[in-house]
Amino acid sequence: MASVAAQLANVVDNTRKLLDLCASLQEENDMLKLEVQSLKVAFDTSSDKNKQLEEKLKALAVARSLDEGKVDEAVINEKILDTKQKINDFVREIDKCIELLR
Repeated sequence: MASVAAQLANVVDNTRKLLDLCASLQEENDMLKLEVQSLKVAFDTSSDKNKQLEEKLKALAVARSLDEGKVDEAVINEKILDTKQKINDFVREIDKCIELLR
């Protein structure tokens, strides 16, 4: 009978250890999920900053091309259409962000 009691105690002890391990792994998993979420936010922020810098670079290129004085009407119209397209892209991106926040 002592053997059965010892085996039962061993099973209970192993079960307790498994439950403790499960709890610690769950805690680690939660921390990793938070870390992934913060890294996603940082990545999205840096991507947005990169896009803003690219837009500034394009705007600077347009300003320099307009500044040269040798700009014909077709180039200006193309730049206007490109700018309108960029504005539409920004509006769509803002709409996506608003939809994600809902």
